[in-house]
Amino acid sequence: MARPDFWGFPDQAAKISEEYSDLKKEVGELDDLETELSIITEGGTEADLDQFKIKFKGKEILIFLNGKYDKENAILTIHSGAGGFDAQDWGAMLLRMYERYCQRKGYKFFVLHESFGEGNGPEGRSGIKEATVLIKGPMIFGLLKKENGVHRLVRMSPFSAKQLRHTSFALVEVLPEFPKNHLKEMVLNPEDLRLEFYGSSGPGGQYVNKRESAVRVIHIPTGISATCQVERLQGQNKERAIELLKMKLFNLMEESQLKELSKIKGDRVSASWGNQIRSYVLDPYKLAKDLRTDVETSSVQDVLDGDLDEFIEAEIKIKQ
Repeated sequence: MARPDFWGFPDQAAKISEEYSDLKKEVGELDDLETELSIITEGGTEADLDQFKIKFKGKEILIFLNGKYDKENAILTIHSGAGGFDAQDWGAMLLRMYERYCQRKGYKFFVLHESFGEGNGPEGRSGIKEATVLIKGPMIFGLLKKENGVHRLVRMSPFSAKQLRHTSFALVEVLPEFPKNHLKEMVLNPEDLRLEFYGSSGPGGQYVNKRESAVRVIHIPTGISATCQVERLQGQNKERAIELLKMKLFNLMEESQLKELSKIKGDRVSASWGNQIRSYVLDPYKLAKDLRTDVETSSVQDVLDGDLDEFIEAEIKIKQ
């Protein structure tokens, strides 16, 4: 950073500056923990030690986050699955859950695109068919990458006049926000892209912007698409949507070891019975259980309010 030409490359300089700030913060927090432990050793109470253990545990999990892109921001997409209105409401509940989790952790949460369902759910929620968000924070992709999969909800349906129990599904996909210099190297053939333009919609199908500013870009060879509606101008949404599409394609290339994209699309995991990674049961009993780690709790409402630490820590450690 002390080099005279450091700011001659703005994108690279901004990335390095951000990394420096994160590292400086991390070192400072560890120094603070060391100082706190010294004070506790010299005469702290049992309560002081318990609080220290909680803080230390939060840092300990970082040891397991050593993946190639674990330090990057995260792009999280929720697709409502089988279950109609109930599934769309479940998608909105998951979106709220991850937003609350980010609020607890101090991460920044930006909605890039929302496709709303018809009708309103309980507590004034508007159901969603699909939503994509950008989450910014240290190690956030590493923390959330194992949330990738189908989430299942069992409850007494608020949409059923007969008060019947209903099962709903939603698919959560998590990608890293790949560095822009990586994406610049990927050149897409314009003939492989189909662009769709439409009005940016709000809850209940009302138009936030009457102009067709929202953009969906579809990669024809693979059928993969990306959408953005958060920007006011169509050109900005198009640029962001293409960037998101590149991230999806780049992730496929990483996972498939650079095989031809036309051969790697494969069957998409269905957001339906048999594919779930976690179940949230609100009726006839209360239980949130991860089917990969066997972590479970009866405090389902706390989980839906963003208390995901126990699940996320177990998911990260299981590969060890």
